[in-house]
Amino acid sequence: MKNKHEFIEKNVGWLAIMIIVVISFGGLVEITPLMFQDQTTQPVKNLRPYTALELEGRDIYIREGCVGCHSQMIRPFRHETERYGHYSVAGESVWEHPFLWGSKRTGPDLARVGGRYSDDWHRWHLENPRLVVPESVMPGYPWLNENILDGKLTAKKMEVFRSFGVPYTDEQIQGAEKAVAGHTEMDAIVAYLQSLGHALQ
Repeated sequence: MKNKHEFIEKNVGWLAIMIIVVISFGGLVEITPLMFQDQTTQPVKNLRPYTALELEGRDIYIREGCVGCHSQMIRPFRHETERYGHYSVAGESVWEHPFLWGSKRTGPDLARVGGRYSDDWHRWHLENPRLVVPESVMPGYPWLNENILDGKLTAKKMEVFRSFGVPYTDEQIQGAEKAVAGHTEMDAIVAYLQSLGHALQ
């Protein structure tokens, strides 16, 4: 007696369709419940939106490709929590657009780096990493000290984030350009790094 599924196994088109159906159904079963749980859709208690300068620093972090070597997600394993701190929870990332969890760790995870080092340490590290970490393979970013921000688009960025549900006030948006203008890109990225993990530290 022939197997009932032999027709699907021998027909590439039907096999592809059935694979898509099964994966789609499985994905819906796994993902849909998460969309209705407060712990995945609501911010954690102490979470605050990025300031205007931190938001600009986040964009520089993305532009310079930092997410290619640094993750921002601590997994719930002992060897990770002992090194980096409390494991990451979904409520910390509800206002992140896009998420910067990353998947590669050429450098350490940065999810809880805020407040761990001084501003000066971060500046030295970004300008010439081997000044503070001799074995580092990270490139230096000295031009961040030379590039000055004007803040002309910061308010628009904050408005876009507000449309995603980030609770920026009108006052924060109106004062964004002034809060950013005149600062260097180094100031911005250091402010961003110092903000990471603030909600669960």
